Amino acid sequence: MVLDLVVEKSVDGFSADVPSLSGCEAWAHTEDEVLDKITEMVMYFLNIKQRKQIKLDLARKEDNNIIYKIIIPNKY
Repeated sequence: MVLDLVVEKSVDGFSADVPSLSGCEAWAHTEDEVLDKITEMVMYFLNIKQRKQIKLDLARKEDNNIIYKIIIPNKY
């Protein structure tokens, strides 16, 4: 399974959103923090027990947005 992850940089920090998982959002002061938080949210939404099952891959940057691909093995 591959999901899009949109990270938006703003004046006060970073927000992250997984559009295909309604309500799967996070906010933090740094990009690394927001990536950690959104990974935890994805694990919760998809009932994934081990963090190592999720891989983040940087896809592209557009203005203030950074697009990642969340890669999850099909067995989940």
